[in-house]
Amino acid sequence: MVLLALKLVLTPILIGGATLGARRWGPVIGGWMVSLPLTSGPVALFLALGHGPSFAASAAEASVAGNIAIVAFCLAYARTAPRAGWRPAIAAAGAGWLVAAVVLQPVLALPVGLVFIAAVVVLVLGIRLMPPDSAASSRTSPARWDLPLRVVTGTAIVVALTAAAPSLGPAVSGLLAMLPVIASVLAIFTQRRDGAGAAIGVLRGVMTGLFGTAAFLAVVSVSVEPLGVAVSFGAAIATVVLIQAVALSVLRRSPVAPAVQVPIAG
Repeated sequence: MVLLALKLVLTPILIGGATLGARRWGPVIGGWMVSLPLTSGPVALFLALGHGPSFAASAAEASVAGNIAIVAFCLAYARTAPRAGWRPAIAAAGAGWLVAAVVLQPVLALPVGLVFIAAVVVLVLGIRLMPPDSAASSRTSPARWDLPLRVVTGTAIVVALTAAAPSLGPAVSGLLAMLPVIASVLAIFTQRRDGAGAAIGVLRGVMTGLFGTAAFLAVVSVSVEPLGVAVSFGAAIATVVLIQAVALSVLRRSPVAPAVQVPIAG
């Protein structure tokens, strides 16, 4: 009961805070904030507390590989959206994520260090392959149900995954923790409000932020068993803060991210 209460309190705080930050600083920074381990981090933590460090370590390694699937998602959406609109784009992106998740199964047997390197290489290539965006800032107020939907959806994923983890196993649980549900919502809403170029900016921010998420999960995977939950997650948080700060600096200097300079209303 205590663990469930923690899930219902911690997860909404993380997701709600990131959403409000996205509203203030624009779609590209919003994508960067969405790529923080807002779902995979709590999932890994609650798996460690509920099912033991070994289970959490295996799930975290699968989540590291799941970053590659998110690259497939982002590229498929970005390549489809300008020509066909958000509905075909989200369908193509979902298919891209699913195919990548299936193809990644053999990768899960590799040491986590190799999986992390593969994820970093794919992220670099994915960012380079993204089409140009026009992530101009917008002052359009988001829908009233935007924030509640994100909070409810993200919390439901964390609660459902951690409850079903014993049946799913660590590999499937770790991959599903990287389902880009919140990124999907943000990309669709941004495209409907500001156009495909702004949605591409969101996804560029998502991929830039995934370097920190991949590092967070890799640290958890290698350290949660020998060091324990508290030390492991403390080190992972310190790692993601450092890497995300560097990623944010890159985004602020990027000529394709003017939205970081002008706050969004709300």
